[in-house]
Amino acid sequence: MSYKPTIRGVLLTFALLLFACSEPVKISTVTDNVQVLPYQFVMTELDRQRTIRLYLPPSYQHSEKRYPVIYMHDGQNLFDVMTAFAGEWEVDEALNQLAEKQDFEVIVVGIDNSGDFRMNELSPWENKRFGEAQGKQYMDFIVEVVKPHIDSNFRTKADRLNTAIMGSDMGGLISHYAVHAYPEVFSKAGIFSPAYWYSQDVFSFTQFKKAQLDVRLYVMYGDKEGNGMIADTDKMQRQLKQQGHPRKNTLFKRVPKGEHNEQLWQTEFTEAIQWLFQQEPAF
Repeated sequence: MSYKPTIRGVLLTFALLLFACSEPVKISTVTDNVQVLPYQFVMTELDRQRTIRLYLPPSYQHSEKRYPVIYMHDGQNLFDVMTAFAGEWEVDEALNQLAEKQDFEVIVVGIDNSGDFRMNELSPWENKRFGEAQGKQYMDFIVEVVKPHIDSNFRTKADRLNTAIMGSDMGGLISHYAVHAYPEVFSKAGIFSPAYWYSQDVFSFTQFKKAQLDVRLYVMYGDKEGNGMIADTDKMQRQLKQQGHPRKNTLFKRVPKGEHNEQLWQTEFTEAIQWLFQQEPAF
């Protein structure tokens, strides 16, 4: 028996084709000096594996220099619109421009998030809604597995004064934790739109585990991220001031009209890097 398409079937097929054609086609935006390391890193404590993305400075292949390192969370969102959830940070483009204009170069190690376990991995404190805390295990993985591998295989400046950690939202929360909990490893933290709401334990922890006085904390958020974000970040700012953390080593920035998205974090990235590494802004 031969098949005869109905008018309805033809119209439906045509409509689906039109819909498919109307979908925006994503084109990779990653630059040539970014690579995905060709093996999965094992997170022994969590029985998982993780992809690591690596940005090397423009001069890396043509010099013997060593470079500072920034460890960043949500690696999928840093370099390429093809892998990003809702837009990318354009970290590679921003750093290439800094290298060209100011001769400042840095290695970036992007640790992919796990998707299903992202909230758990990026908090060292339990949350009744999202479940157990896995942030300590996640940070142990970075400190004990990822960093030694990067330092052994690439030309890094491995000391704490040349090592930073950075992220947004839950990545901001775990970066705040990391620079306090691992003072022998990190001396700088870029804390974007931090999810302090996730656990109020962050405030008692910060009081108990004071950061070393030379630690530089760049905390940024948008004034359209909600009253909770504003209140919690203001509270943290007051607490750090009361604890006596040097004013010259803390910067809290409230961005007018800033919303909770990659566009905000992308826009503020360069300034944060310049401040954390004490580079003079290029105007």
